[in-house]
Amino acid sequence: MNSDTLMISFKVSLAIFMAGSLLDMGLRLNLADAIRGLRDARFVAHTLVWSFVFCPALAYVITRVIPMDAPYAVGMLLLGMAPCAPFVPMLVEKAKGDLGYTAAFMLLASVGTVICMPITVPLLTKGLSASPWAIAKPLLVVVLLPMAAGVIFRRRSEPLAAKVQPVVKKLAGLAGLVWCILCLIMYGKALLGVVGELAVLSEVAFFVVICLATFWLGFGLRHEQKIVLSIGVTTRNLGACLTPLLAVPDMDQRATLMIVLSLPIMVIVARLGAKLFGRAASSPITDH
Repeated sequence: MNSDTLMISFKVSLAIFMAGSLLDMGLRLNLADAIRGLRDARFVAHTLVWSFVFCPALAYVITRVIPMDAPYAVGMLLLGMAPCAPFVPMLVEKAKGDLGYTAAFMLLASVGTVICMPITVPLLTKGLSASPWAIAKPLLVVVLLPMAAGVIFRRRSEPLAAKVQPVVKKLAGLAGLVWCILCLIMYGKALLGVVGELAVLSEVAFFVVICLATFWLGFGLRHEQKIVLSIGVTTRNLGACLTPLLAVPDMDQRATLMIVLSLPIMVIVARLGAKLFGRAASSPITDH
């Protein structure tokens, strides 16, 4: 398989994985629960500030403090702009978080990413010369529209949505598996070279800081809501992070590597956070 075919397969599997994951999210999203969370002004404020102000700012500071090549810095900045991986509900449930507020977080994160990324990417990433519309268009197609379609489908026929959702989840998971395999084929050797770079340290610092800070500084939120905020912000929508790079021809592959490399780091930190916060939730004395 030549490099052009690999890249096309990489983009197609990523698009299917993203769209399928967000469609799955929409099919499972209870709009009534989301609206309940959206009426909580404190939770909404925390979500928006941590997701679209603090995280991009932290990513920017890290790129200034830790020396790294410009393409790695671009990848780091993109990671700071797209919260909420599709598997957030699973981790929140394990950590005994509030699943109703999870629906609100996912909705805010998806809409916020589509609105903010086209604005913040050109401002913060000097090495990425894509126009706002070039960034917004694929985000609309693979993030917002699938999720909206899932929500509408569920509203029209919840029993049918319940039957369709497992199939969509499996197809999205299969596409995700193909994408991971292609990542190893295309970037495996380069990833081994990145392991010794300070770029890895920057990602570890980023994920650990946001995981702990969002929980311990979630002032005014109940313990179950802090879990939602921490896990939602710690996980990143890697498809949305990669989308601006796919819109730029001849982009340095090290920016893509930075995002691909974040997957295991993100999963490990988020799972450890979920385990830690879940244990605290089981304690007889919990800080509300």
